[in-house]
Amino acid sequence: MTLVLLKPDCLLNRHVGAVLSRFEESGFRICGIKMLQLNAGILYKHYAHIADKPFFREVQAFMESTPVIALALAGESVVACVRELAGPTDSLKAMKGTIRGDFGKNVMINVIHTSDSSEQAESELKHFFRKEEIFEYTLSAMP
Repeated sequence: MTLVLLKPDCLLNRHVGAVLSRFEESGFRICGIKMLQLNAGILYKHYAHIADKPFFREVQAFMESTPVIALALAGESVVACVRELAGPTDSLKAMKGTIRGDFGKNVMINVIHTSDSSEQAESELKHFFRKEEIFEYTLSAMP
């Protein structure tokens, strides 16, 4: 399972449906989804690796500017495949056909956050979802 955050620019530019469609069309299951307003506490936890950098305040202001949508996605090789669908963090370097290449503007305004490893995904999911907010199911469970 992995975490994806649909960032403020994704919501403001009305790309939520297109981004969700790409994940579903790639065979991933949405096991958790919710909209939430981020605050300094969650952002310092989530971005602990850059919280001491001079640009963190800009990242914080951007991520607090509107609600975000948190997704828990599941599927085969989900972490690597979601990162491939997303494209590089810097949207200016992302190829057309990737989420960031099609909808992003730069390294910060880049549509989505994706976990970069299974270990990071496990940790990040706990920042945004309680255990009872994630639902395990298989596509074969369809009636």
